[in-house]
Amino acid sequence: MPKLPITVILAVKNEAANLPKCLTALQQVERVVVVDSASTDATPDIARQHGVELVAFQYAGGHPKKRQWALENIPISTPWVLLLDADEVVPEALWNEIEQAIASPTAPTAFLLTKGFHFLGKRLRFGGFSFQAVLLFRTGTARFEKILAEADSGFDMEVHERLIVDGPISSVQTPLIHEDFKSLHSYLDRHNRYSTWEAQVRTRFLKTGQWGEETVHPKLFGNAQERRRYLKYIALRVPFEPTLWFVYHYFFKLGFLEGRPGWIASRIRAQYIFQVRAKMYEMKRVEASRLLK
Repeated sequence: MPKLPITVILAVKNEAANLPKCLTALQQVERVVVVDSASTDATPDIARQHGVELVAFQYAGGHPKKRQWALENIPISTPWVLLLDADEVVPEALWNEIEQAIASPTAPTAFLLTKGFHFLGKRLRFGGFSFQAVLLFRTGTARFEKILAEADSGFDMEVHERLIVDGPISSVQTPLIHEDFKSLHSYLDRHNRYSTWEAQVRTRFLKTGQWGEETVHPKLFGNAQERRRYLKYIALRVPFEPTLWFVYHYFFKLGFLEGRPGWIASRIRAQYIFQVRAKMYEMKRVEASRLLK
């Protein structure tokens, strides 16, 4: 059976817990490239065992970060590119949908894929935790937005940056299986670091009115990425934002139907935003004290 004309790019660091399942589900594509940032676990060995390409990445600061660097520096001959995280698995039904979508003579430039959120061993169908992002696109037609923080975040890879696409965007319906097999401790630690980055980005936006040099534009009636950015544009100005996010996930989006995992996930989401707001307050105080000296 011919393989799909797609290059999958996986940006990783210390993903031994997740990588085997991800790679096992990528037999349908022509090429898989694992871009690794000096992992200290078995990640490089797992990539070699699965017979995929392994490319080393060393971050020099600024732009580009890892995924954009891969798009700029890895020669890609396939007509399509698919970006995945190591904790994402492509189910067979999604491959079938992708095959039909890219074979169509009227196929658009890019597709939004849904990251189907799994948490504490359960697929959360309620709660609004799954979201769409452009992950599949024609080679050479997309680039990551340049969101700028107040300072170097220390992340060598895009955090919440989205792809800007030169052309029309459609979507596929079957979700990815987005399930992290690392511990909850690791999950919370990562989000603590993410909240520092987001606090810097929000602080900069409130000062300048810009997310960065080139970004996805917020549009209430745009695609999923544009709507999500619009909601963030509104939310960062709303008082009691952490509480509102809890209400949104747990009550409005019916997260309570997921039992204990839905409660925990909703609380974590609210706590994440609380951390962002707290760190923004700290940054404001530090700046004010600096100006008074």
